[in-house]
Amino acid sequence: MAGHNHGLTHQDPAIIKWNNMTTNRHKYFRWTRRTAWISFAYVILVPAMLGTVAYKTDGKWDFRGKRRGDMISEF
Repeated sequence: MAGHNHGLTHQDPAIIKWNNMTTNRHKYFRWTRRTAWISFAYVILVPAMLGTVAYKTDGKWDFRGKRRGDMISEF
């Protein structure tokens, strides 16, 4: 069966270091102007923009039951 030779292959030290870094990232996180802006952009700005676009175009197009030559926009 496969999987009985744990640790026999050589592991890449760079991958081990990267894995440890991502595992312990919360220990070394620091709020800076850049991280605050990125967090604001992804948590508030992007959803607000998508919500605004969705609200303004809600019901504007109807793709069901249209035939060739019919208008897609409702208003």
